[in-house]
Amino acid sequence: MIRAKIGGIGHYVPERVVTNFDLEKVMETTDAWVQERTGIVERRYGKKHEETTTTMGARASEIAIARAGISKEDVDFIIFATLSPDYYFPGCGVLLQRELGITHNEMGCLDIRNQCSGFVYALSIADQFVKTGTYKNVLVVGAEMHSMGLDYTTRGRNVTVIFGDGAGAVVVQPANDPSKGILTCKLHANGTHAEELAFISPGAHGGYHGQEDSYGFPDDESFGGIFLTQKMMDDALTFPQMNGQLVFKTAVQKFPEVIMEALAEQGLDKKDIDMFIPHQANLRISQFVQKLLGLSDDKVYNNIQKYGNTTAASIPIALSEAWEAGKIKSGDLVCLAAFGAGFTWGSALMRWE
Repeated sequence: MIRAKIGGIGHYVPERVVTNFDLEKVMETTDAWVQERTGIVERRYGKKHEETTTTMGARASEIAIARAGISKEDVDFIIFATLSPDYYFPGCGVLLQRELGITHNEMGCLDIRNQCSGFVYALSIADQFVKTGTYKNVLVVGAEMHSMGLDYTTRGRNVTVIFGDGAGAVVVQPANDPSKGILTCKLHANGTHAEELAFISPGAHGGYHGQEDSYGFPDDESFGGIFLTQKMMDDALTFPQMNGQLVFKTAVQKFPEVIMEALAEQGLDKKDIDMFIPHQANLRISQFVQKLLGLSDDKVYNNIQKYGNTTAASIPIALSEAWEAGKIKSGDLVCLAAFGAGFTWGSALMRWE
């Protein structure tokens, strides 16, 4: 059986460091308040009008491609996960293809909109493409430019203090050793509470879910809907919204469930995990899950303290850093897990080659 592996990995974060003290200058918050609730000390913001989700993804991709021992021309499929694309459409996949200068290959490009779970979902697709022999070098990218769409007022502090910019990328290839590589990916979703963690406006819903009055649409059934109104902007509906308590409560339940599901399928136990890399949503969530799994500090990698939540980019950035630091070695059982908007969640187990 052909098994897929991560053959190359890389990450990129912008140079600009934004601390909690910097945010104190524009909103009513404190460094102590942010650290106590999230564990975040600082995050990175991209250069306005110079860096984008795509350009950051390209920088991470170039590193991953080089480490995979291939050229850009060897990439035969691109999967790009983000919630902050350069454009409403087209997606970042084709923009990345152009940025890397490999449009002449005319390989397929796929965009994934699964937010915090985006990288795990994308990895699972790449895994299947390689296992079936469809493609040999699948470039999987998670990148975010959150800083361009946050509410920098006290009104938006609960969301704004959490997020940062960055990108991570991997090249998924056939494994040389059939006993190593990606063992399994488990994916789940439940849309019941979709609006509890969402960026609802602007959108094509036309006041979906009984919110017509709040959007200021004309009371005329013949009217097709409005993409953006002044009232949406006045009511701060054009910024991300989050029910933090519900997200936290659900995340600490789903994280361990989906990890144990993957372990059980492979006949493994939580004690077999050599490195656990959770989506960097909130340090308190990661610590809670670590405790439930009974993992020591040396078996968990967190970097939310210096980057904040980079959504689809968080797992590949952390995975890249952990590998660079020598914390992941050949034969190690690596566990990835994520939970986020949708709600969507997933896990991946791999035996590092």
